[in-house]
Amino acid sequence: MACVPRTSVVRSLKVNDTGYGSAIFVGDLVDFSPVSYVYAVQREIPVFYGDEGNLSAYPIYSASLPKARQEPAVQMDVTNTCPFICAGDVRVEAISTASMVQFGSVRTIRADTRVKNIRQLLRGLPPK
Repeated sequence: MACVPRTSVVRSLKVNDTGYGSAIFVGDLVDFSPVSYVYAVQREIPVFYGDEGNLSAYPIYSASLPKARQEPAVQMDVTNTCPFICAGDVRVEAISTASMVQFGSVRTIRADTRVKNIRQLLRGLPPK
């Protein structure tokens, strides 16, 4: 699908927080493929053993992503009566992991976020 480029105009944009693998685009984009792998260990007593975080130990990080269903091509004619994409004042609280905020057109997006959460809770009394 070919997109007719237009000029993106944003009066003001305020973003409070941007996560890993995320982006802000003003204008056209061909492909966007953010990837973010998260390994989070929460413990009641914060301790780091030094040999943690081997992502290959968890199949979630190597599993193949399902393919999106290919829809049949649609024949269409688009007439943009205005050569501009205009936005006023935009405020974004947060852009999460492997995502985007964009003013413009994009041909393809393939975002991949994989998260492994491990919680280790104490049993009985904490060590002395």
